[in-house]
Amino acid sequence: MSEGLREKHKRRTRRRIADVATGLFLERGFDRVTVAEVAEAAEVSVNTVYNYFPAKEDLVLPPDQASPRRLADIVRERPPGGSAAQAVLDRLREEVERRDRSLGLTEGFGPFFAMMRAAPTLLARLEELGHRMNDELAAVLAEETGAAPEDPLPRVVAAQISGYHSLIFGEIGRRVTAGEPPDAIAKAVTELLDAIEEMLGAPMLGYAVREGPPSPLLPATRGSTPGPRPSSA
Repeated sequence: MSEGLREKHKRRTRRRIADVATGLFLERGFDRVTVAEVAEAAEVSVNTVYNYFPAKEDLVLPPDQASPRRLADIVRERPPGGSAAQAVLDRLREEVERRDRSLGLTEGFGPFFAMMRAAPTLLARLEELGHRMNDELAAVLAEETGAAPEDPLPRVVAAQISGYHSLIFGEIGRRVTAGEPPDAIAKAVTELLDAIEEMLGAPMLGYAVREGPPSPLLPATRGSTPGPRPSSA
C-alpha cells in the first residue's frame, strides 16, 4: 500500500523538526536550546513539536529508535533453534556489518555523541533506557521458559545479555570519541563480539532455545553448536 499524502506530510514534518533540532543541539548544546527555539527554526508551532516529540529528549532519542523493547523484540523474533543470547549476538553482528546508523557507525557521529555526553538529562535517559531494556528482556525470558516468579534465572540471563549489549555500545562510543573511522570501529567491534561469544558457556548459549530445527537458510554462527540446545526452563 502506497503512503498517503497525510502520512507523507507527517513523516516529512517529523523529519524536518528532528533535523533542525539536531543542528541546533550540535551548534549550541542540548541544554542551551529550548523547544520554542526548535519550533521557530523548523517553522512550526511549539504544540506541533510536542505532538511529534512529547519530551525534549525524544528529539535526540525518539522512542521508536531508542526503544526499551529492543532486546526483548530481538529475542521474540529469533528463528527456531536459536537461543536468546545467540539472537542478540547475531543481530549486533548484522548491524555492525551494515554499519547501522543506530550503532553510530556513520561519518559525523562523533559530534552527535559528544553532544549527548554533555547533557545530563540525555545521559539519564540512556541509563533509564538500559534498565528498562533489561526488565523487558527478563519478562520475555520468564514468559518463554515458563519460569516461576521466584526463579532468578531469567533476570540473571537478561543481565548478562544486557551487559554485553552495553559493552558493545560503550566500545563504539569510546572509539568514536577517539576519532576512529567507522570501518575501523566496525572491525574492532566484530572482534569484541567474537571474544564475547567465545567466552559464553553452553548454559548461556543454550538458554531459552526456540523449539524447532534451525532454518537451513541461516549460516552457522561463530561458536554455536549444531542443532537446537536444550532449554534451561
